[in-house]
Amino acid sequence: MQNVQKLTLAVLIQAALISTAYASEQSEAKGFVEDAEGSVLFRTGYINRDKKAPGKKDQSSAAQSAIVKLESGFTQGVVGFGVNAVGDASFKLGENKNANNGMIPKHADGSAYDHWARGGASVKARVSNTTVEYGTQVLDIPVLASNTGRMVPEYFTGVLATSHEIENLEVIAGKFTKNQYSDQINTDSEKLDRAVVWGAKYKVNDALNTAYYGVDIKDKLERHYANVNYKQALANDSSFTYDFSGYHTEFEPGTTYSATVADPSTQNTHNTIFAVSGTYNKDVHNLMLAYQQNSGNVGYDYSGNGDGYQSIYMPNSYLSDFIGNDEKSVQLQYSYNFKNQGLAGLNWTTAYVYGWDIKATDNKGTIISDHAKEREFFNQVKYTVQSGFAKDASLRVRNSYYRASNAYQAGYIGDTNEWRIFLDIPVKLF
Repeated sequence: MQNVQKLTLAVLIQAALISTAYASEQSEAKGFVEDAEGSVLFRTGYINRDKKAPGKKDQSSAAQSAIVKLESGFTQGVVGFGVNAVGDASFKLGENKNANNGMIPKHADGSAYDHWARGGASVKARVSNTTVEYGTQVLDIPVLASNTGRMVPEYFTGVLATSHEIENLEVIAGKFTKNQYSDQINTDSEKLDRAVVWGAKYKVNDALNTAYYGVDIKDKLERHYANVNYKQALANDSSFTYDFSGYHTEFEPGTTYSATVADPSTQNTHNTIFAVSGTYNKDVHNLMLAYQQNSGNVGYDYSGNGDGYQSIYMPNSYLSDFIGNDEKSVQLQYSYNFKNQGLAGLNWTTAYVYGWDIKATDNKGTIISDHAKEREFFNQVKYTVQSGFAKDASLRVRNSYYRASNAYQAGYIGDTNEWRIFLDIPVKLF
């Protein structure tokens, strides 16, 4: 923690020294109360997984949640101070005898909680265009991301410094010592010892964006992420977007892996996963083709992060993330916006992903095939209210049809038909 405190102090001093050279966010602070914002998101969620593989149980979860977010403004002066708070309260819908899917916390006997609540607070300080926040936070960092795709968000506890001192450049550095999954009551059930994160993203111009992030998780792994995104304007208001993204991970010897990897006893284990994609956009049409590939002696293993399995910012990611050892996968995705049909706010996305050359393992980690396959057919319809008293309320319905070869049944998801239905109603408090 001492090193992080030194880093935070250095960032603040640097911000103070160069604050006269750039426009300052802090100089425009209106006050602790004047800039405060508050909202609550009412979410009704349902996930059903119809398991087709032998020996795998069906999973079904349904719940109602209220997710509260409160943010004060910053006090005026050279250094501004403020506080934030996040929290959620939920109750199950129905018996939920087979609750799972990261939706609902469970008692020691496996039964679902009837109702539960969680949350936390943080303090923050700002100098010039640099903010430091300490406490409970929801993270959106490619190498350490909060799972927000379930009922309630995943919370991390720690310190994060975010700097915008240079125009179009965001730099971050932080350290986190606790994390709480979406379906956990204990604030540190995963016993995250230490996760140090750093990184930056830079907007070169309106067409070109770049990013790099890293994380060092004590006794588990060191991971690096890079992204380059270029959008080329074409004739007739159309465009083509080129995207490259990738991770490189070095695992600590003795790390316990998830079932997606092979040879868990291997020393000096490492993984590289990358993806390239091209997306054509024309008015209401969006067509993407993506290729993704793993290499190394294990698959990409996000459970080593100690987060909720969301730190995989790659295109071939739906129910399956296509992250098997040595796996290659290709995706074709099409999205359509119904605004020209008089249905503004209604969108449909369909995709097919096919993966091959997977080194599959049995439950003991022994390789039983080096050419296993998996495939997924994905569909999602989402409607967002555009105006009126229910503005921004949304209903999302998605379905995945997932199948894998016999050798890959025990090592990963297993044949599954999945439905997800989420109704979100946001309410602005102030």
